Amino acid sequence: MFLFIVFAAIAVVAALGVILSRKPVYSALFLLLNFATLAAMYILLQAQFLAAVQIIVYAGAIVVLFLFVVMLIGGGELGPGDRETSRQGAALRSLVSLSNGLPKGDKETRKQGDAATSLASPHGSAAPRLRGSLALVLAVLLLAAVGYGLVTGHLFPVQGNAAAFGQGSVEAIGAALYTDYLLPFELTSVLLLVGMVGAVVLAKNEG
Repeated sequence: MFLFIVFAAIAVVAALGVILSRKPVYSALFLLLNFATLAAMYILLQAQFLAAVQIIVYAGAIVVLFLFVVMLIGGGELGPGDRETSRQGAALRSLVSLSNGLPKGDKETRKQGDAATSLASPHGSAAPRLRGSLALVLAVLLLAAVGYGLVTGHLFPVQGNAAAFGQGSVEAIGAALYTDYLLPFELTSVLLLVGMVGAVVLAKNEG
């Protein structure tokens, strides 16, 4: 139990480092630390297969992909204002484009996108209220989740050997994927297929 709490605290600190670091490379390294601590918690729960997948897929592949992208686009330091404006402005521009259908690059869409970016700017009047509301909602959800875990007793992992119940093994995960979670599993495969086809179509159009 003590080790689980220690690894959980490290994971939370690493997650904060991901979103608070000014350099993208440091954010990727904090993300790697977060994935490693999650794998350690899987090992404490006697789910060795999930821990191996966590290290191989996420820490070994996803983080390396992030680092390649950071090196390609440049890993310069971002100021707090630039980071907030780029994230919120890009999100609001995407929402405006989707609300108008497929992005066409017309003058009206650009005007609405610029207006959205100005709202997302830290100097805008709506940005502080929006951030405060989001922080309040996240705090309420976090407190509700912790309270529910304390009341039901599910806040901490189950004591005992989880491997005795077949949890975390390849056989148990395969049986669960193809029985209870068959529909989500197939929907995930369709989503990946759509992404692959979309990437091929975009690359063909650009060529």
